[in-house]
Amino acid sequence: MRYFSAPVLVWILALLLPVVAVTSLGVGTIAISSAEILHSFSSAVIGSSGDAQTNSILFDIRLPRILLALLVGAVLASTGAVMQGLFRNPLADPSLIGVSGGASVGASLMIVSAGGFIQAGALTGLSLVAIGAFAGGFIATIVVYRVATSNLGTSVTTMLLAGIAMGALAGALNSLLSYFSDNEMLRQISVWQMGNLSGANWLKVAVMGAVSIWLLMRLPAQAKALNALLLGESEARHLGIDVQSVKRRLILLTALGVGVSVAVAGLVGFVGLVIPHIVRLIIGPDHRWLLPASALAGASLLIVADSIARVVVLPAELPTGILTALIGAPFFVVLLMHQRREI
Repeated sequence: MRYFSAPVLVWILALLLPVVAVTSLGVGTIAISSAEILHSFSSAVIGSSGDAQTNSILFDIRLPRILLALLVGAVLASTGAVMQGLFRNPLADPSLIGVSGGASVGASLMIVSAGGFIQAGALTGLSLVAIGAFAGGFIATIVVYRVATSNLGTSVTTMLLAGIAMGALAGALNSLLSYFSDNEMLRQISVWQMGNLSGANWLKVAVMGAVSIWLLMRLPAQAKALNALLLGESEARHLGIDVQSVKRRLILLTALGVGVSVAVAGLVGFVGLVIPHIVRLIIGPDHRWLLPASALAGASLLIVADSIARVVVLPAELPTGILTALIGAPFFVVLLMHQRREI
């Protein structure tokens, strides 16, 4: 595939994102026109009262949901680009370090032991399930990292194998917890694992926003190190890169970003795999452009997927994670087949 100008693509994606977000505001069970959206926002700015129902739909339901989709999509796609660079494999994604499997076990454990989505207090505004998911993902990542680390450093190959083993262990533990669950618990576990943004609120947006802004400010600083790692670890050391420190930093940043994303939105698949892979094919592997382009594309994709999920099975809603998998998996297979024909 021919390379595309990286700065141009970043600008296109940056201009596309607000268009996608504003369009998504009008999509749902109750359609809202552009004029109504503009009137509601202008009324909010000048302090006058608008239509109560429209304002409630826009500001209490759709706007936090869109912002959460934007933040989660950006974090998943950018951390996916980081993992593909760290593992030097375009088919890598954040789940390889065990964070998704660990988060799934943590959430399931809280559902079974605490009886569902019990609020943990006004300070966090998050359920015990979300807290359990974050803790499980972070613990799993630490275990995988410790297994792969020795006096000689951290082996990427060992980390990959340890991540696969952690995923298998997480699957077994989830099956065990499901076996001891009642019907309501099974339903909650299933819904959470499908990935869903319908529970978005301003507190979740605030938590995700704080983490994602900090993360998206830190990751571009690692672009030079990631570019050097593409040449190999020995070459990166010769270029003055502290490889062990970079690995540890990137793994912890990825665990934090993906852990919080999974905690607030459940398991949303393929965003961290497909988006950075496609962006890399278009503009090349330079992480100075790959990271921001992936973040912008991931944000737009998840907003579009969530918008479709709201209306595709009206009057019900399809979990967003199901839609990203339905779109991402076939598209990725076609992409791989196309690449194979070009070889």
